[in-house]
Amino acid sequence: MKSKCEQAMEYFSSGFNCAQSVLTPFSADYGLSEEHCLKIACAFGAGMGRQQHTCGAITGALMVLGLHYGKGKMDDNAKKLDTYEKTRAFFKAFGEKHGSTGCLELLDGLRMDNPADMKKIEELDLHNTRCAKLVNDAVELVQEYLTH
Repeated sequence: MKSKCEQAMEYFSSGFNCAQSVLTPFSADYGLSEEHCLKIACAFGAGMGRQQHTCGAITGALMVLGLHYGKGKMDDNAKKLDTYEKTRAFFKAFGEKHGSTGCLELLDGLRMDNPADMKKIEELDLHNTRCAKLVNDAVELVQEYLTH
């Protein structure tokens, strides 16, 4: 059986975005279909629809944390507060490891909506070098948070 990181890398190398690639390996763990996870996370890639806000690998991981710890209809408010605490801790750990949590900063300030910058992103192969590592690290980190 493939690890969650291996599954994430397969999604990512198949053209799915960072958020999709982080969330979807966890689909069966929470009774969700692969297709639903891919669709739910689609809008979050590249910092929310290529706006380059919060890194999509982070938003995908936060969806996993929400599935695992989040507050549902029958839960008390402590579940929400616990999820928020884990979210802040995840952001802090990811930011410390990579120097930022923002897609734009993680891509050295290169803008995806600028054709010249997009060409540079492609020339530097940041998708396969930088973003793939961010996806892998987000999966590893979220797995740590699922165990405590």
